[in-house]
Amino acid sequence: MAAAFGRELGDAGLAVTPDRVARFAAAISVAAPVTVDDLYWCARVTLVSRHADLAAFDRVFARVFRGMGDIAERRGDPSSPPLTSARTRPRPASGTAGAARQAAGGAGVPSATEGDDAATSTRQVATAVATAAERLAHADFAALADDELAELRRLMRQLAIEPPTRVGRRHVRHRRGTDLDLRATLRRSRRTAGDPVEHTRTRARRRPRRIVVLCDISGSMQPYARAYLQFLHVARGAGRADVFTFATRLTRLTRALDATDPSVALARASAAAPDWHGGTRIADGIKAFLDGFGRRGAARGAVVVVVSDGWETGDPTALAEQMARLARLAHRVVWVNPRAADDRYQPLAGGMAAALPYCDALVSGHSMAALGRVVAEIARA
Repeated sequence: MAAAFGRELGDAGLAVTPDRVARFAAAISVAAPVTVDDLYWCARVTLVSRHADLAAFDRVFARVFRGMGDIAERRGDPSSPPLTSARTRPRPASGTAGAARQAAGGAGVPSATEGDDAATSTRQVATAVATAAERLAHADFAALADDELAELRRLMRQLAIEPPTRVGRRHVRHRRGTDLDLRATLRRSRRTAGDPVEHTRTRARRRPRRIVVLCDISGSMQPYARAYLQFLHVARGAGRADVFTFATRLTRLTRALDATDPSVALARASAAAPDWHGGTRIADGIKAFLDGFGRRGAARGAVVVVVSDGWETGDPTALAEQMARLARLAHRVVWVNPRAADDRYQPLAGGMAAALPYCDALVSGHSMAALGRVVAEIARA
């Protein structure tokens, strides 16, 4: 927005350089304007350096931000004249505060009536946006349209996934440490004639635990597959999680989700997993993960998040056996079941009933608000 507005000012004859546009964008981030008048002053103090440019600046600002004209009418037609303001502002009388501001270099200050109208309009838009975000936060993922899923991606990027910490093997110096560093203490004793007056202490370094996400992409999870794929990308970026999907086979999507662009990452992930909307073999998927990655360190002491509705087509006894192996290796096992959002839900399905005794937490995760509970369970010590 700042760059486009800078181009409009340049077309109007103002000397707007890229560094001024950068200062304008930084001013918006710092000041966080909530009215059009606040935005006006952010733009004016960063983009205008000459008093002679105020008239052209006010004309462009009114056209772009106060609804005096539509920029789209000029798109693709460089010969079209610039749009002018449809309304004129009353010139304040001599001796008024407005005239004093103009005499002091404050020409083009928005009037009180226009400021009130703009503030009211901005507040209405902000309220509508906030209401839409609140509704989207509590909406079930299965009921969202494509445009709502795109907005949901922006909300998911605000999730702060912080894994719990564990005691590492290395030690660091700390003035309230529990262990005595003999070598460092003896070195410092040279300053005091060999008397170890000052003790150097250390304590074990805390390291974040691994996060592993196993997501079910079978046919029964199809209504939630698109939303959870976005969550996998956020978990990979925010928590450096190791991401796997399973339906009829296990697929590792960690490298596919490393792309910064969400659209590219989701496209790669969709192409990497060949068993989308297939059958459900939870026991086989967990066994493949434990045999190929878990025993080699991926699951040892990690927080493992299993996203599945628990509909197992195989033997539930096999699933219980694999969940017991996973529980012995992992620090915590968090099971995310979107069907658990219903108050009448009971884990009576064969797969869910077999896996539940080996889970440390069962959460629904069916909406954006419910994902906050998932993030809290991941961070729980």
